[in-house]
Amino acid sequence: MAGKTAYVFLNGELEGNRDFFQEHMRKKPGDIYCADGGYRHCQILEREPMEIWGDMDSVDSAQLEKLRKSETVLKKFSRDKDFTDGELLLEYTFAQGYEKIYIIGGLGGDRAHELTNLNLILKYPNLIFLTEKEIIFSVKKQCIIRNKKGRGISFIPMSERVENLTLEGFRYPLVGYNLNRWESICMSNIIDTESSRVTFDRGVLLGILKNR
Repeated sequence: MAGKTAYVFLNGELEGNRDFFQEHMRKKPGDIYCADGGYRHCQILEREPMEIWGDMDSVDSAQLEKLRKSETVLKKFSRDKDFTDGELLLEYTFAQGYEKIYIIGGLGGDRAHELTNLNLILKYPNLIFLTEKEIIFSVKKQCIIRNKKGRGISFIPMSERVENLTLEGFRYPLVGYNLNRWESICMSNIIDTESSRVTFDRGVLLGILKNR
């Protein structure tokens, strides 16, 4: 499925209004999956998922009966399992070879779930957490950011060190900097050019890009 997009709805907060998400999904259509309680977000956005994974304890009996009669695939799991519904579903969607997997409802709500969800970027680098305010993504070692001039952006080190980090085309550039995990030097930067560039040699770097 190279070049294709998936949307995975999790059971956190929607973090944006319906029009924003509907417009994003209209411009960038993709296959839709839900982890249990994420189905409520699909209902708000008037989208039907291809598959719903989980123990189904967040879907009421009337909805469940309606889904059983639809084309939506239901994959039910016991509540007593080693992984969250979201991680099981992401492992599956990642294996399908999607180029981009947008996570909606992956933030907010239960703090432990939010942090666990964010850490999944370390395992699945093509995840993009989508809210109306910002997107959160894994930065590649050779990354070009196009057509985002004027946007705010922060870079968060997720490894002990990000080595030889260079930021070109930003209000606050860096050249060959070794960014330690506890440093905040890459917070609240601004993209100054239509094509900005991030490079580094080793490490794991998270990007948080403002949508406005």
